[in-house]
Amino acid sequence: MSSRLKRKSVVAWCLCFASITIIVIVGTQPPIASVESSSPFLDETTAAGITFEHQRGASNKKHLVETQGSGCALLDYDGDGWLDVLLINGGSTPDSPPADFRGHALYHNLANGKFQEVTAKSGIRGNGSYGMGAAVGDYDNDGHPDLYVTNFGPNILYHNNGDGTFTDVTSTAGVGGSGWSTSAAFFDFDNDGNLDLFVTRYVDYSYEKNLDCSEMNIRSYCHPKNFAGVSSKLYRNLGQGHFQDVSEKSGIANAEGKGLGVVAADFDCDGSMDIYVANDTTRNFLYRNNHDGTFSDMTLTSGTGYNIEGEAEAGMGTDAGDYNGDGLQDIVVTNYDLEANALYRNEANWLFSDERWLAGIAKTDHFLLGFGVGFIDFDNDGDQDLVVVNGHVLDNAELIRDDIRYAEPIQLLENQQGKFLENVAFQRYASASPKVGRGVAFGDIDNDGDLDILVNNSGQKATLLINQAGQKRNWILLKLIGVKSNRDAVGAQITLTTEHSSQVSQIRGGRSYLSASDTRVHFGLGNSEVIKSLRIKWPSGAEDVFQNLRANQILSIQEGVTQVKG
Repeated sequence: MSSRLKRKSVVAWCLCFASITIIVIVGTQPPIASVESSSPFLDETTAAGITFEHQRGASNKKHLVETQGSGCALLDYDGDGWLDVLLINGGSTPDSPPADFRGHALYHNLANGKFQEVTAKSGIRGNGSYGMGAAVGDYDNDGHPDLYVTNFGPNILYHNNGDGTFTDVTSTAGVGGSGWSTSAAFFDFDNDGNLDLFVTRYVDYSYEKNLDCSEMNIRSYCHPKNFAGVSSKLYRNLGQGHFQDVSEKSGIANAEGKGLGVVAADFDCDGSMDIYVANDTTRNFLYRNNHDGTFSDMTLTSGTGYNIEGEAEAGMGTDAGDYNGDGLQDIVVTNYDLEANALYRNEANWLFSDERWLAGIAKTDHFLLGFGVGFIDFDNDGDQDLVVVNGHVLDNAELIRDDIRYAEPIQLLENQQGKFLENVAFQRYASASPKVGRGVAFGDIDNDGDLDILVNNSGQKATLLINQAGQKRNWILLKLIGVKSNRDAVGAQITLTTEHSSQVSQIRGGRSYLSASDTRVHFGLGNSEVIKSLRIKWPSGAEDVFQNLRANQILSIQEGVTQVKG
């Protein structure tokens, strides 16, 4: 893969007048110091009993699929209230050295800090394709999370049988697809109460189309510009276990794309979920939901497709979140080294400004290549911090450029009052030693009120990082259960108010890179012990309001029910 040119960046300024109500700060949170020098996360992979090691099938033929790694998921597959771990494995190519392919791995959370592998019993066997990503969603609203696995080759939809096992229902559902699929997102784009499925696809590549590429006269992986893009897929859930391909009809079919990451969120707060796709070396896509089964491409007018110089970048992972506390969903995109990760601030009315330099994230990632990413409040102080998982695609990077390495550190960027994201030097911690990071998922694995991190590293053992920082402050964790809405409540908008501030969150579809995070909604509350108001706007349009809830508990809230269950 050829070197990407170093690019200059400046800040884009964009003025607009919002046509919707904006949530504003209603008080002043007492100042909270930055993270202490001790590690905010501990590497508990070995202690937890997670022994999975990703297989990428590296060969001297340098097949492009060997570079992309695989994803992971945090899901409560058995409904016991504890998040379990799924790690997707890659595979082999026709030129890979002989190896015993071990397949994907599902670990059951024993609720004592330990996990037990249950893959064989679960029925998650794969189909022989090279594994890429995972998406989780209860597509039939039976109360059990189902699983979609994307591949370099046909994809698989696993139906959760509710007894700890899964059944491959791909053929019946009609969502197998073809080609090279990457990230996927379950979300209800037509608000009919059933989760639909968006699948990003990468490039038109096959083992037979592999090219002999070199850099500095050294055999290397080919640049994706050598391969044509392919269209993503949108499958509408028809109910009764069947889906319909509506890619063309909906307006999202665009062969220009080289999709690697996707997030579904309501960017204009109109009650319908929109779509953002991170593309590699071509413009990213931002699709507005038109409420009639179609989408409009808002990329060029919104300012989210290119950097400020009008150049397409190598988008990998993406997420949406309200980093500056104005109630609108902003967008982060991880990019290739020398490009800097992008942070698009939502200015309302489908206008975004590129804040990567002003917010500080571009100052810390110049020589890093980002993949998995997520907005999380890791320290429970009430604002959205940022985690970026890095790792180069060139396994001989040190031979080609002396300023890059194959294994790279995780970045932890702490939010400074919604204005600046400060790198708190996560790489200095032993728990964050350099890895070839790819997919990352977030969730409260030990149910102690703070968010933990699961990373699938390419060609290496997985990493499970348990949060130690959030326990010093208050929190709330919400499990929303839709009735008229989809059962997972994907698309729900939640506004939480304490005596100090207000926060807005959404249950998003997709996120990160090839991975699926906990769908429970987490809020850090800082020093606040009481939630004065909790307002939930469900995808169905219904609203529920709760008052004077105590902090530090996990609540289950069912749509239309006035009592909450802790």
